[in-house]
Amino acid sequence: PPGAGKTLVGLEAARRRGGRVVVFVPTTAIQGQWVRAWQQFTPQRVTAGTDRDLRHGVTVLTYQSLAVFDADASEAPDGAEVSKASKASGASDTNGGGAGRPLLGFLHANGRALIQALRSAGPMTVVLDECHHLLETWGQVVAELLDELPAADVIGLTATPPDSLTSVQAALVERLFGAPVRGAGLPAVVRAGYLAPFAELAFLTVPTPVEAEYIRAEAERFAEFRVDLLDPGFAASPFLNWCDARFVTRADTAGAIGAAAGTVAVSWSQLEREARSLARAALRLHHDGLLGLPAGARLREEHRTSPTAEDWVALLDDYVTGCLGRSADPGDQAAVAAIRAALPSIGYRLTRRGIRATQSPVDRVLARSDAKTDAAVEIVAAEAAELGERLRALILCDFESASATLPARLVDVLDAQAGGAWLTLGKLAADPRTAALDPLMVTGRTVAAGAETAAAFAAWVSRRTSGLELELAADGPVARMTGAWSSRDWVPLVTEYFQSGLCRVLVGTRALLGEGWDAHTVNAVVDLTSATTAGAVVQLRGRGLRLDPGWPDKTSNNWTVVCATDAHPKGAADWNRFVRKHEGYLAATDAGDIVSGVGHVDPSFSAYTPPAADGFAAVNATMLIRAGERDRTRERWSIGRPYTDELVHTIRIRAARRATPAADRVAGRAVGRPAGRPLPLPARSGLDVTNLRRLTLWFAINRAVRLLADGAGPPPVSTFAYTVADAMRDCGLSAVGADGVRSAVEPDGTYRIELAGVSTETSLKFTRALDELVSPIDEPRWFIPRYEVALPPDEPRARRAAARAWLRGRSPANVVVYHPVPALFARPARRLDIFAGHWRRWISPGTPIATATAQGEGVLVTHRGLSPLDATTALRVAWH
Repeated sequence: PPGAGKTLVGLEAARRRGGRVVVFVPTTAIQGQWVRAWQQFTPQRVTAGTDRDLRHGVTVLTYQSLAVFDADASEAPDGAEVSKASKASGASDTNGGGAGRPLLGFLHANGRALIQALRSAGPMTVVLDECHHLLETWGQVVAELLDELPAADVIGLTATPPDSLTSVQAALVERLFGAPVRGAGLPAVVRAGYLAPFAELAFLTVPTPVEAEYIRAEAERFAEFRVDLLDPGFAASPFLNWCDARFVTRADTAGAIGAAAGTVAVSWSQLEREARSLARAALRLHHDGLLGLPAGARLREEHRTSPTAEDWVALLDDYVTGCLGRSADPGDQAAVAAIRAALPSIGYRLTRRGIRATQSPVDRVLARSDAKTDAAVEIVAAEAAELGERLRALILCDFESASATLPARLVDVLDAQAGGAWLTLGKLAADPRTAALDPLMVTGRTVAAGAETAAAFAAWVSRRTSGLELELAADGPVARMTGAWSSRDWVPLVTEYFQSGLCRVLVGTRALLGEGWDAHTVNAVVDLTSATTAGAVVQLRGRGLRLDPGWPDKTSNNWTVVCATDAHPKGAADWNRFVRKHEGYLAATDAGDIVSGVGHVDPSFSAYTPPAADGFAAVNATMLIRAGERDRTRERWSIGRPYTDELVHTIRIRAARRATPAADRVAGRAVGRPAGRPLPLPARSGLDVTNLRRLTLWFAINRAVRLLADGAGPPPVSTFAYTVADAMRDCGLSAVGADGVRSAVEPDGTYRIELAGVSTETSLKFTRALDELVSPIDEPRWFIPRYEVALPPDEPRARRAAARAWLRGRSPANVVVYHPVPALFARPARRLDIFAGHWRRWISPGTPIATATAQGEGVLVTHRGLSPLDATTALRVAWH
């Protein structure tokens, strides 16, 4: 993980190897850090430098110093061709061949001279820092270089997890380095005390009024189209009829993806494997009541939301290519034209090869919304109020200023520089709360600040570096600093100024400060970028995780600013980016669990839909409170406690609460009487044997009422987990049973359940089986009945009459509820028998019923789509 010592690992490995060392890095800022890191080794037997002639024992170069091409060379590749070649190289090189023409022949004379110097240098260790860049930009060039250096030892360093690589990228990694060696995970390094604990926070915004009006107008266009689409007269082959045949009845046209009419329908599970996005869209259409439940389908957490723009596109693409495109009917061709005209409003276009994504204006508005920049100012102001002089905030943007002009349709909607570092700096400098923090902006091209801050920084630089005088050029409320310097000079100067506290807010681009940049005092990171790759996310958040010698108890807050709206099908685009940022990323929850996904930001957050906009203010208030609870953040990470550094799958189950007499009593109301009224007792003068019997009977009846109320309804959720765990143990699928189940109830009534002491794979089997057992019925192989006591009548007299009947030996009314037997136990027969035995032990009498029987078919017809617990579930991954 960033800050855990990759630089030292690379240098120490090279030092032990001996001989010459050449390090390649992505930026000049990181280049200087490597040189300074080597200078900290004592005794320093060889020097380190950045000269291309390799005069030093340790030479640190940028990748760009190698991959500079000669523009005059015949057929020299341009940047796009280099990128394309490097991305394709892994697939070809696994067979030992090259990917296209050798690129080294097109290098500039300086690059060729460097190659010759490397060839002549003899045995060496080559260290490739942030080597995930090789998979994106410089991979083919470096691969060809290493072919020229067969005696070199090669070490690649990256925070990007190996399991996030594509197959092509993995092949290139295998060629360059062999099998990756995984270091300790981020939570382990934090728990061990080598990185600062941190909190993941979100600030939710809605578009500004001007932006919202534009989005509303765009939404109206698509909404009108959607009304037409659902009209049976939209085409000769109506859309909903097609969806019904495609997904529900599965007849004729409902064959395999891309198959001709009349093909035998594939199973739902196969459809989900072959076309996951299409199957998900169909189930969301069912959730909205527009489609029946397909046979074999099961609604999961991801399906319990309305169709998004991506879902409509998946359905429309299937509709056009599988139905309308094959029809010569004029009505169907008119429908194709209508679809083509409607798609641009949600960022897509219809081509001869199907529907393709384009630049979505609405997505662009959300990603660069002015509201997000305003939110960054609010966050910094709140952090300053908590930390005072100790604050060191870093705000990261995608770019300094927009290089392209806005589309004409957005000119009056967005500021031309919206989303950039320059506009962010301007707003910080204009707000009195944040202007006092002396914000500075640093990018690969520019250093700027408010007028007073710029003057103070220029004077400091003059004292700090002899011969360097900076000039100030006013640009609105801020001033640029120009002089005889470059990013190689100003990055370390700005970093030192920031670390010393003379500037408490730094605004930068992720290209310069988003990876490799080292500032151990950073304690708040505000992410305004659109980066969602695993490598970028880990790097961005890593900026605030280094330990601070001046603050041993340092904690860091990582903020993500999100803009979302429910007024447009594409309104969750920025939320979806937020979700992707947290996929597979582990952090501590408010309850102290370490889990991946947006659940560690807030347990109520869904990976599939943002909260309602009217709840954003409450969410932000909660986040600001958490931001100020840095001591609690440290406690949540349990620094120093033992760990296994393993991932465990968990399930969250939230069952609907039902108003029952038992629930009333918990709330302080006695069963069978109005709240606050005393129990009616017979008069003392009449306390003879008869009255004593009546009093005893009265108490017995009231006790029976309470017992019936307590016994009514479903059993505790944890007993279903015990059933699955014991069945897995006795089937040989787990080393532990019910004794390994860990269950906790969160404040909102949600059960959080996991199976401890097992492998990641076993915990996944457990959570999936439990999820199937309590989720709505789809089309299982077996059912198993659960009998529960019916809820007592609400009317007091009827309730007492039921209690009397029970006391006289008449069994209370029973209700039968059917659960799907999890596929894990559906076969062979031995597993089914073991599961049924534990079901009878923990839950209820009952014998499995095969769906293929007449009784099973009847149960399926009457119960398909029904939830046996009226519960919603969510699967998560936790770290132990």
